[in-house]
Amino acid sequence: MTPDDITRHIEHLHQHAAELEARLSDPAIYQKSAELKSVSSEHRKLKSLFDNFARWQKVLSEISENELLIAEENDPDIREMAQADMENLQQEAAHLENKIRQALLPADENDSRNIIVEIRPAAGGDEAALFAAELYRAYCRYADSKGWKTELLEENSSELGGVKSVSFSLSGEDVYMHMKFESGVHRVQRVPVTEAAGRVHTSTVTVAIMPEAEAVEINIRPEDLRFDVFRSSGPGGQSVNTTDSAVRVTHIPTGVSVASQQEKSQHRNKEIALRILYARLLEAKQSEEAARQSASKLSQIGTGDRSERIRTYNFPQNRVTDHRYNFSSFDLPSIMEGEFERVIEPILAMDSERRFEELQQ
Repeated sequence: MTPDDITRHIEHLHQHAAELEARLSDPAIYQKSAELKSVSSEHRKLKSLFDNFARWQKVLSEISENELLIAEENDPDIREMAQADMENLQQEAAHLENKIRQALLPADENDSRNIIVEIRPAAGGDEAALFAAELYRAYCRYADSKGWKTELLEENSSELGGVKSVSFSLSGEDVYMHMKFESGVHRVQRVPVTEAAGRVHTSTVTVAIMPEAEAVEINIRPEDLRFDVFRSSGPGGQSVNTTDSAVRVTHIPTGVSVASQQEKSQHRNKEIALRILYARLLEAKQSEEAARQSASKLSQIGTGDRSERIRTYNFPQNRVTDHRYNFSSFDLPSIMEGEFERVIEPILAMDSERRFEELQQ
């Protein structure tokens, strides 16, 4: 898509934005919460798109002015300053163009949803559990930087400070859009703290990114659910609660089961278990629908399946590599401090470029 194509698309969207504003000015819409939420969200995204487009045009104009200055100016100091400014402007223009392209692509139905994230150790024992805990903390820091709300739903700690499993929700603007490519196997290569010989070990954890769902979306009947209560336990199976506050909910038709013992309240644990269950069932439903699509239309970036190895965190080489696009970043400590933009933004940009190419075929 050329800059002229983008401009034409933006011009058409201005008319649609005016229609949305007319709907928002109608008092009747405030009696329809679902419609109000949908229209408001779409209008807010269009406004952000128009702001980015206006800034992009201004930056492109400044680039043209600098090119003329560099070509005609005789003073080498002024040319050097203009060239340095040009590099910053070109980076900003590329960033803005990527954001605009992403906004113009057909939306994923899940992009604006909140999500539930599940992280579990796979291969590697204690070291995998420790890395699972580190990855959880890194995602929480990333969420803070994005202004998202984090809510811990379920955590099963290991004795050395890692986690056997952790489930948490992220809520905010376009959470799924930014996190959807995190599903899969994350591999870590480093010297474990428990390794006296100093040898590099390889461990893995799995990450599942699931859009939050409502029961009505997957047609769950009350009689399809079975609830069991039991006593909560801590690390090593020790009892931490003298009442039956833990809850297990099973979806009888599919056999999918979720247990929650994070809270002391049975009611709260039931609520958490249901949220995770709904998300798992929606994920399964959407995966089945995707599997029915033509193979040529499946994402080249990966299936999003949690069994697919997607990324390696190599601590000795200070490198994070995403295997789907063969992209590497050599700033692993910053990423583990929550700066996931360093890997997520390039992936989103490459994915939007791929999708644009598919639309033009």
